[in-house]
Amino acid sequence: MKNRVKLARIEKNLTQVELAKSVNVSRQTIGLIENGKYNPSLNLCINIAKTLGKTLDDLFWEVDKGD
Repeated sequence: MKNRVKLARIEKNLTQVELAKSVNVSRQTIGLIENGKYNPSLNLCINIAKTLGKTLDDLFWEVDKGD
């Protein structure tokens, strides 16, 4: 699953560790989410979006570049 979590995290000047602590998961979980190897729960997606000041659409909605 492609997402823009890493880009948003970097824009906020947060490390994976800092984001992980903010949303109460491990740094490894954040890394897996950023690499599209872990499908987070809706609750975790919401917490990440709130922490990064983004909407769920900003972070997780797949945009068709052909539109």
